[in-house]
Amino acid sequence: MHKNSKIYIAGHKGMVGSAIWRALKDKGYSNLIGFPSSKLDLTNQKQVEDFFLTYKPEYVFLAAAKVGGILANATYPAQFIYTNIAIATNVIHAAHKTKVKKLLFLGSSCIYPRECPQPIKEEYLLTSSLEPTNEAYAIAKIAGLKMCEFYFKEYKDNFFAVMPTNLYGPNDNFHLETSHVLPAMLRKFHEAKINNKQHVTLWGTGRPKREFLHVDDLAEACIFLMNLKQDFPRLLNIGCGQDLSIKELAYKIKTIIGYNGEIIWDTSKPDGTPRKLLDISKIKKLGWQPKIKLDKGISSTYKWFVANYNNIKE
Repeated sequence: MHKNSKIYIAGHKGMVGSAIWRALKDKGYSNLIGFPSSKLDLTNQKQVEDFFLTYKPEYVFLAAAKVGGILANATYPAQFIYTNIAIATNVIHAAHKTKVKKLLFLGSSCIYPRECPQPIKEEYLLTSSLEPTNEAYAIAKIAGLKMCEFYFKEYKDNFFAVMPTNLYGPNDNFHLETSHVLPAMLRKFHEAKINNKQHVTLWGTGRPKREFLHVDDLAEACIFLMNLKQDFPRLLNIGCGQDLSIKELAYKIKTIIGYNGEIIWDTSKPDGTPRKLLDISKIKKLGWQPKIKLDKGISSTYKWFVANYNNIKE
């Protein structure tokens, strides 16, 4: 990408899209394009095709998606599969028709089978059954990454997909019903602290293990791959290569926030996938590796959360 290349960030107001936007701005890219969903409905094929014909972006970061944690995925599976397949189909096909030079599709580590060997290699995709609680979202993301693969195979379109691990950072979703585990914990412990609550109740047993990557590290990886001149696989994992149990994460966040109450584990609630640790050897061989350590990342995210607390959506 050149500094004046037309670069479209789909989903530029979300956590991932806004991180990519910030990183591009910091690096001197000056011709960035972004529209909120109120002005460009990515599930509407005509609106998407009209946008691509009008603005003719050269590079596309497809970070727009309907996302959520276990509860949201289990409650709204039809919304998750429809919205995410529609976004992928419309944007990828419009990019093909308008001869976009390079497109990066953001997937998710939940695309991999529930009972996966660890760490998870890209080759394990579609080798066994998915985790039921996020099956709808996973299938939609698999459809998007397969579109990138097949448009490259049939048309030689330079489209590829990256599979990030669990992400966190500024502009995350902190809604207690629809958020992922780390931001939900940040909010729960913060509100328990300021309201002097004696305990915090968390879902499950705390035994599942998860890997967490700061969204700014992901943004750096995405820009690195967009600028890579050599050929590389159409599907790449992006993570930090280390995981910890949900229980360990809870006590880490509890300490960082300075909450002194108890933690109660509601074992009637689901745990989700037992473990999800990505094998990141392929992207590391290309020359990228994460920089932000988990403790530092959680601390900076908590500062952002406190500073923006009054604007956080209920």
